[in-house]
Amino acid sequence: MLAIAGGKGGSGKTTTTLGVARAIDGPTLAVDADCDLPNLHGLAGVPRDPPPGDHGHPDPFDPTGTRIVPAPRDAPDGIGGLLRRLREDGESGLAVVDCPAGAGPDATVPLRVADRVLVVSTACVAGLRDAAKTAAMARAVGTSVAGGVVTRARLTPPGVEDLLGCPVVATVPEAADPLDDGGVRRAYRRVARAVTRRQKA
Repeated sequence: MLAIAGGKGGSGKTTTTLGVARAIDGPTLAVDADCDLPNLHGLAGVPRDPPPGDHGHPDPFDPTGTRIVPAPRDAPDGIGGLLRRLREDGESGLAVVDCPAGAGPDATVPLRVADRVLVVSTACVAGLRDAAKTAAMARAVGTSVAGGVVTRARLTPPGVEDLLGCPVVATVPEAADPLDDGGVRRAYRRVARAVTRRQKA
């Protein structure tokens, strides 16, 4: 299970979640763990309410095996219980989880359950500082940081890898319609290759 996390809303976490899930070969789950401000379902073009079971809706724009799991409105065992069930079910493929922003308990739960975390930020100083706090929070709960992704940028600003304490696996260019943009899709394929290589290693 790969958590897509960042300190600020608007950093590109949801787009990165869906972009990476679609870029991975084989079955993949794109999971919304933000119960207060869910928007993965809207970006993916699927209903807000999940179908019966935990395996979500087929992604209408990716017939190769991505499924979208909206954030539950009411989960008896909470988002942590849902994520643990998805993690234990290997048949659905890698789960890529869109985490809530911030440093509160809601943001910590997915980090605890995930195997690895990908930290996402725009290139602005405040966003990168918050991303560094998110990376530190993941390490504090015992989850490794797989890398960083800098969104809406052509180049990684100097010193970002030192700040985050991990390699930047891709920069994602700004685009009006990012998931339909060739440069953005290429960037997410680089991320997908990086995270799947490390999963096999």
